[in-house]
Amino acid sequence: MLELDSTLAQHIVDRAMAILPHNINVMDAQGMIIGSGDRERLHSRHEGAQLVLANRRTVEIDAQAAACLRGVKPGVNLPLLYADQLIGVLGITGDPEELRPYAALVRMTAEMLVEQRQLQAERHWRSDRLENWLRLLLDRQQPLVTLQSEAQRLGLQLGWPMQAWLLELDGGDDLPIRQGALLADLGERAEGFCIALAAGELLWCRPWRSGREPAAWMRRADPRGWGLARLMVSGPLATLADLREAGIALRDLQGYARARHPAQRLLDLDQLRLPVFLYSQRGNWLLDGWLEPLRKLLAEDTSGTLQATLDAWCACLGQVQVCADRMGIHRNTLRYRLERIATISGLDPLRLDQRLYLSLGLGLV
Repeated sequence: MLELDSTLAQHIVDRAMAILPHNINVMDAQGMIIGSGDRERLHSRHEGAQLVLANRRTVEIDAQAAACLRGVKPGVNLPLLYADQLIGVLGITGDPEELRPYAALVRMTAEMLVEQRQLQAERHWRSDRLENWLRLLLDRQQPLVTLQSEAQRLGLQLGWPMQAWLLELDGGDDLPIRQGALLADLGERAEGFCIALAAGELLWCRPWRSGREPAAWMRRADPRGWGLARLMVSGPLATLADLREAGIALRDLQGYARARHPAQRLLDLDQLRLPVFLYSQRGNWLLDGWLEPLRKLLAEDTSGTLQATLDAWCACLGQVQVCADRMGIHRNTLRYRLERIATISGLDPLRLDQRLYLSLGLGLV
């Protein structure tokens, strides 16, 4: 059952007295004044409110009746209800004859404020539970069966197939405002759910539509002023286990994108599964050994010329003239650099398999 607190009670008083030139009291379910325009009456028991609580009806008190009651002044006292439960009493000080036309309106306003506060509390409660649920989802140690039951209690829309989107926002002093606005916009949608993972990062789990939807959504989002720096998306997901793995993989994709494609705003996890997988294994002994030839190359390349050449060579798919034109150098200069790369690393960038080796490795060292 909802209980009135002094903060909400005083808020009701302040709002009501801003439009009505009479003192307002709000009493709790025990008849104690917990909000009032007359601060001297706070924390005193109101016998008129106790009559309302006992009979569940409006009680009007004139000057003669007030003289017979303790802590009471002439006025109208009305029951405050929430979800048909009596939660307190609203008192308006003054001549009952004068107040009668306004009393019901003031009570309706008070009950609307109570309902609004309760809805906010419920939204905050659900938001906290949802955030905790999603953090547990991204923890492989947590059993999925328990998370499935909690999802049902939270009323989450898990209509498969789903898709996970990781949104990264630009920094700046107004980041909390922009992130809050975006979170509110996505959170109001009937399908899916969204939480903030960190400052400037939101994870949005939504129904799968089509491969073109992320690009179209970004075009609509940019004019909204949210400052979307990057969007990383998964493919269609069929189970809660898939959603877990996709959420974890998107964080790895984010790190890989920052290291290897800092200017690219939209990245599709399905198109980058292998490099993202390798990126997630950085620090692994086997991977470190695999990267040793490339590390040797970069250590020798103090000017960065060979790395830039290798970047362009891999991007141009090993096409000599296309790569030379892209870099603005002669074909022979390109060939010389490629020979240097092969000599230092022991890997031949002219061979498709070893070019792939070098291309993947560049995103990991």
